[in-house]
Amino acid sequence: MKIGVFDSGVGGLTVLKELLKFKNEYYYFGDNINIPYGTKTKLQLELLSSKIVDFLISKNVDMIIIACGTISSNVYEYLKSKYDIPIYDIISPTLEYLKGKEYYTFATPMTCKSKIFNNSIECPLLVPAIENNLDVTNILKEYLDKIPNNSNLVLGCTHYPFLTNEILSLRPDLNLINMGKVLCDDLNLKPSKLKIRLYFSKVDHNLINNIDKIIDYDFQLEELCLNYQK
Repeated sequence: MKIGVFDSGVGGLTVLKELLKFKNEYYYFGDNINIPYGTKTKLQLELLSSKIVDFLISKNVDMIIIACGTISSNVYEYLKSKYDIPIYDIISPTLEYLKGKEYYTFATPMTCKSKIFNNSIECPLLVPAIENNLDVTNILKEYLDKIPNNSNLVLGCTHYPFLTNEILSLRPDLNLINMGKVLCDDLNLKPSKLKIRLYFSKVDHNLINNIDKIIDYDFQLEELCLNYQK
């Protein structure tokens, strides 16, 4: 099966890492030239995500996974109604998993604005810091101070699992919920032959470092420069 996966940048690689347990053919697109998505308007998100879906469809994928919390919370229904191809979002399985549970959520401003999660805390500085390999300790301390002890904390942006070790070193009492893991538990994928194609709208040293942190398989990296600004 050919599976398309996309995100605003490298965050969706944390979802792809979970998907790799099911050996299929994956086409990943990270739109890091337009990052961050969390501060964009809904119209901008519709335009950007549509161009990516069109690209993935051109690769003859059988299904598409939105590995982006911001897109999932704001334009998932729009994309589902626009395209015939099966499209799955990253948030719905997590919301089902959370039923009856008390939790807090770290999320982007647009995901918080959608009110899809309870107790959402805006974390606008995390995605740019992760993409640029910056130290986030002080930023995390500020955000984590808002979370009560022994809480469930949803990592409501797929970039945030990059920070799992840093978060737990500061707050080992928290139970972190990784949306990518929940999604993979929910999907009924049959293993096939593993093949990975990674596409990004901008390739640089920070990107390569971030890929190496997450993906530990052999893969083919292809640079695809799309000018979404025109």
